[in-house]
Amino acid sequence: MSYTGDAVRAKLSALNETQEAIVTVAQWIMFHRKHSKETAQVWAQRLKDSPAPRRLNLIYLANEVVQQSKARKRSEFVDDFGPIIPEATADAYRGATIDIQQKIRRVVEVWRERKIFQPAVQSEVEAKIDELDKARGGGKKPALGGSLFSASSAPPEYQTILSHQAKITKSEVLSKPTIASALAEYEKQTSPSAPIPSAPVHAARLSALLKTLANAEGAVAESVKARRALVEGLEKILTRNKEELVKEEAQLADINSKKTLTDAKRREVEDGIIRGLANEGEPERPESEPLTPPMPPIESITPVGTPKGFVTTTGADVIKEEPNNFAEPEPPAFDMLPQRLLEEEGTFAKQAPTNGSGEEPSAKKRKIANMVGVDEYAEFADGGLKIDADIEAML
Repeated sequence: MSYTGDAVRAKLSALNETQEAIVTVAQWIMFHRKHSKETAQVWAQRLKDSPAPRRLNLIYLANEVVQQSKARKRSEFVDDFGPIIPEATADAYRGATIDIQQKIRRVVEVWRERKIFQPAVQSEVEAKIDELDKARGGGKKPALGGSLFSASSAPPEYQTILSHQAKITKSEVLSKPTIASALAEYEKQTSPSAPIPSAPVHAARLSALLKTLANAEGAVAESVKARRALVEGLEKILTRNKEELVKEEAQLADINSKKTLTDAKRREVEDGIIRGLANEGEPERPESEPLTPPMPPIESITPVGTPKGFVTTTGADVIKEEPNNFAEPEPPAFDMLPQRLLEEEGTFAKQAPTNGSGEEPSAKKRKIANMVGVDEYAEFADGGLKIDADIEAML
């Protein structure tokens, strides 16, 4: 394709984020190095008109072009991109996301390390980025010029890790374009459909291919070395953190146990306080006096030392206990009857019955006898009276 402004715009419009696309467009631009100034102007205008993600692709394209030109010791693109690169980089950085801004800063750091542009151009690029950071507020980001990958603010044990990670990041920025360019050149030189040039030209091209592959090999080797160091550092940190994790888990269990015991003790104390407040709310009960005086000690029914045969009762005189007598008592003598009863007996004898009961004098005698204590069954004692024979037989 012949070089025209529209052709350049078409190439830039079709550019995507893959390394293959970036390298392919970069080679086409470098092939038309006679139009480097016009290409730089078209590139700057296209960057202003593109959204933020596509601006990052255009920055990657410019990085590939100027680095390859510097490696081949050609200054056309470096000189033509130099005046416009500060403003173009600021346009790409302005309004971009944090992730895209970090990627742009890495590219600018590579330019500083490899001294792609003149010091004045490099300083202007960094100054514009710093101004944008200040305008956004929220604190100034680490200044470009060596502190982008600094680990001074990190803990000591992570400074080595961050240093290795910074080396890997730089290596990726540097190696990916180199690797993509070397692989593309290799495919071009070894393609079966490619025409075979004369021997001297073929030898020169193969020599250039060897040099490109050597550069790619060196870039990959640096990346591998940095990544191995990073892995070793991470493994050390991982081992140490695993040991600390075991200790902290045991400590956590111990603290949880102590916390449980303390909570139980607190509840116990609070319950005691609540019970004390409840008791203080009720007035103390006064001691009640007994309604009746206490009873004196009860004396035993039989005092100690009482003679046998005597029974005592509380508050009574001693009464002599009579022995058991089963003999029938003798009837009292007639002359022992009271005079009053004798007089009444005479009176009853003289009087006739007035109630019509027809009571015999013998019945009256029994009554009198009962009154005076005469035993009416005394006649049976000596066998004076007999029972009937029939009754005796029944008995």
